[in-house]
Amino acid sequence: MAGVSYPRPATEGRSANMRANRRANTKPEIALRSALHGLGYRYRKDHRLDLSEGVRVRPDIVFTARKVAVFVDGCFWHACPDHGREPTVNEWYWSPKLRRTTERDRAADLALAAAGWRVVRLWEHIPLADATAAVIAVLGPPAGLPDEESGGGDLAQPRQPVPRPPLPRRRISHP
Repeated sequence: MAGVSYPRPATEGRSANMRANRRANTKPEIALRSALHGLGYRYRKDHRLDLSEGVRVRPDIVFTARKVAVFVDGCFWHACPDHGREPTVNEWYWSPKLRRTTERDRAADLALAAAGWRVVRLWEHIPLADATAAVIAVLGPPAGLPDEESGGGDLAQPRQPVPRPPLPRRRISHP
């Protein structure tokens, strides 16, 4: 951003810590993706969606065919009401930055809804089982599996692999 002066880091350790923060592939996001994949769901990760009027959104997990966008928001960066806190150092810089992040989140939600997408926003502190259940509640059963109402299996159980016939044996002749 032009014209923005960034605060000097208090220590080199703090600077290294801030550089290590990830935009994508955070631990809570990876855990949720792994749980969903284990249940048979297939998705795109960190997939850019180009919406109308030039709006671009990058959800953490995207189910393109079902038009569901999942965000796993960090408590500090997205100002969690339970765990987020007001910055005490360089408040002049961080407070507007965090406010813009929450405003951008709301604008993304509105743009996605206007384009016919369903949005699931989860905090990083939500237990994995609850986060998985919240996503499944919006998605329904994985593609290719019957749902519970039609006599299908329990979605909490992982899909069993399909047995495959054994490969034919080849004889190798030696000269």
